[in-house]
Amino acid sequence: MAAGTLYTYPENWRAFKAQIAAQYSGVSLKLASSSPAFIFGQTNRTPAFLNNFPLGKVPAYQGDDGFCLFESNAIAHYLSNEALRGTTPQAASQVLQWVSFADSEIIPPASAWVFPTLGIMQFNKQATEQAKEDVKRVLTVLNHHLNTCTFLVGERISLADITVACSMLWLYKQVLEPSFRQPYTNVNRWFVTCINQPQFKAVLGEVKLCDKMAQFDAKKFAEMQPKKETPAKKEKGGKEVKPQEKKKEKKEEKKPAPEEDMDEADAALASEPKANDPFALLPKSTFIFDEFKRKYSNEDIEKVAIPYLWENLDREGYSIWYCEYKFPQDLTLTFMSCNLIGGMYQRLDKLRKNAFASVLLFGTPNNHAISGLWILRGQELAFKLSPDWGIDYESYTWRKLDPASDECKLMVKEYFLWEGDFKHMAKPFCDGKIFK
Repeated sequence: MAAGTLYTYPENWRAFKAQIAAQYSGVSLKLASSSPAFIFGQTNRTPAFLNNFPLGKVPAYQGDDGFCLFESNAIAHYLSNEALRGTTPQAASQVLQWVSFADSEIIPPASAWVFPTLGIMQFNKQATEQAKEDVKRVLTVLNHHLNTCTFLVGERISLADITVACSMLWLYKQVLEPSFRQPYTNVNRWFVTCINQPQFKAVLGEVKLCDKMAQFDAKKFAEMQPKKETPAKKEKGGKEVKPQEKKKEKKEEKKPAPEEDMDEADAALASEPKANDPFALLPKSTFIFDEFKRKYSNEDIEKVAIPYLWENLDREGYSIWYCEYKFPQDLTLTFMSCNLIGGMYQRLDKLRKNAFASVLLFGTPNNHAISGLWILRGQELAFKLSPDWGIDYESYTWRKLDPASDECKLMVKEYFLWEGDFKHMAKPFCDGKIFK
């Protein structure tokens, strides 16, 4: 029987999956989540830790026999017994299906909605509203599936239930107030059943369901940010008075642990040394791109954001592009097609400061098409400026639009509002994702 140590930080829901699996399978699992055994941000950056776990991510598992694993799903699978993994090839595949469902369909909208309420992410009105709709869609799928069964796979708790329940834990604790969750009676029954099992309780303790939907707390968010050095002040005579110098360690102070792990890909990107800015040589623009994005996110798109764009767009410093996916024959299920768009966005994370996009999905399953509108810094396709940005763009055809043309203005309106005739597509609008 496996035995080993799980490295993590306190209250890490990703680690909960492995801990609950170990409870069911009887694995002797030691938890290293606090000083001196483990200090997040320090221990996981030491040469000894990185030798076993090259990415420095947690949770991380080291067996007493020296066997090492990173990635929470792999660890939970290893610590599970056959009953949790699925006793037949069909059941094992269904377990894997729901584990993947949790990662691709639950975690992204749950993070976008919940993290601002915890003060570890800035609030974005449009992203939150979209996340709510995505969560409703996920709950509808689960509610329908659980209408005829007690658990997700078979008649006993499996790793599918453990993974999906842990992925939904913060939703139920923070934002799924009674009126929001009321329509999904089967999901509520299943979730409450899971968290009240002795093996779940041994790890999670008593889970209190949300009474009132938590909101973004600007004060809490400000407190979670790294402290900035106080600027120098001047006396009446004009003599500069420098503030007391801070220690180097404080200047390099990191954000709290939950933010570093809230998106492990982002954390890895943040830790990389800064590369040269490929836009640095472009002339300074009068267009305040961030202001446009704020108006798009928080104000009326048709009455405020779009007029702001046309009144302030620097047509020398920015360009507008139309793109269309080259391989529509490969698009099948709706959620998979949406994931294709989302995956591209994730790989372009470092381009966000200099780009804005609305990429839409049209049609129906097995008859989909993808097209989008991009605003990019400069007059060339920015994807060519960095090898990291060139992974996906060649799968699309690209055409620069004339901002003064009626075609461009109509496309901006339709793609930014997600409504219109979209005559150039010949398929009905289905879904979309914004990059900003």
